Amino acid sequence: MPEYGRGVQQMVEHCKTIADKQERMRCARSIINTMATMAAQTADKEDFQKKLWNHFAAIAQYDLDIDYPVEIERMDDENTAPNPLPYPQRPIRKRNYGTLVEQFNEHLATMSEGVQRDLLTLMVANHMKRDLSNWSTDSMSDEKVADDMAYYTDGKIQLASQRHHLISDGELLSSRISTTVKKKKKK
Repeated sequence: MPEYGRGVQQMVEHCKTIADKQERMRCARSIINTMATMAAQTADKEDFQKKLWNHFAAIAQYDLDIDYPVEIERMDDENTAPNPLPYPQRPIRKRNYGTLVEQFNEHLATMSEGVQRDLLTLMVANHMKRDLSNWSTDSMSDEKVADDMAYYTDGKIQLASQRHHLISDGELLSSRISTTVKKKKKK
């Protein structure tokens, strides 16, 4: 149990090696006193001693032969690791954009022409430009975004500068600077 630290764990391990049962019980009580001082903020709660003895038994892995002053409840369910989540793994063609931009571009390629596609194209292109600025301010050009969007959509979407006005470099950099300043002020 990490809340008690390595020192308590080592004391419990030492207590397990003591041959005399009465001496082991005396050692266990002193360890419980140490644990009580470490968890003093929760000492006012009901059944505090029972909680300590249950934690002590869990640290000892329930194989310490002493006469416990309280009934010990096993806590095996609490310390088992949850099943790992299956994360979707798919190759990312351009890591600076990420998988969501790729999925949006795949969706854009399947959409029919119209106002909605133009609005979504503009939103995705501006997001791609922000991603480029986060990756490197030297490579955040409208031409690069247009080339990458055409690459992702197999040429089905071509950004036109007269129809798709992307966020300006100055506006993009000023918003990055202002959020950086706000983050520093919070610290």
